[in-house]
Amino acid sequence: MANVLITGSSRGIGFELARLFADNGHRVLALSRNNGPIDELQHENITSFPFDLVAKADIAQLNDVLVDDWSTVDILINNAGKLLNKPFLETTTEEFEAVYKVNVLGLAEVTKTVLPKMPKTGHVVTISSMGGVQGSMKFPGLSAYSSSKAAVITLTELWAEEFKETGPSFNVLALGAVQTEMLEEAFPGYEAPISAAEMANYIMDFALTGNKMYNGKLLQVSSSTP
Repeated sequence: MANVLITGSSRGIGFELARLFADNGHRVLALSRNNGPIDELQHENITSFPFDLVAKADIAQLNDVLVDDWSTVDILINNAGKLLNKPFLETTTEEFEAVYKVNVLGLAEVTKTVLPKMPKTGHVVTISSMGGVQGSMKFPGLSAYSSSKAAVITLTELWAEEFKETGPSFNVLALGAVQTEMLEEAFPGYEAPISAAEMANYIMDFALTGNKMYNGKLLQVSSSTP
């Protein structure tokens, strides 16, 4: 059974992932700013605490927990994300920075903290968006969000190269529309063809097995536009 760390686990895909991994016997560290929904599960295989990936104190706490309680982390799923849907000319520098602090800088800090605990056979799976894929259809109002999701695609390719001798493997999934609260914020009224639970099933299977076939790769997981 794997030791799995998941960020952004309070709702949507992250919540479903934590529950799914735990129900299948894996040990899960589920992190999010609001850990109430995860705590309510009272699942014996899930550990959680309130975690803001842009807070230095929370990163330090994560490091302490890993040192004290986790001999290895087999899978890291970088799922936490911040959305801003606002016209570019109305977006302040501070708002743009806030998106990047979560989606790029915070994600990198979590990854940096977890990597020393990961074996060569480990797998880092970063959740991106189709909006971050070069050449894909783009949508107004998502300048900060989609460009930050493009950044983590390139980060994944760089990490795979830098750690190709020692591991772990790094891959990134660019998701299309999934019926989540975040999708509703980005595209009000749009009904996605895939539920959060269905996508979580796919991501779990990929996290457990995808590193045998892929490293440093972008996979477009989308059946619709958006």
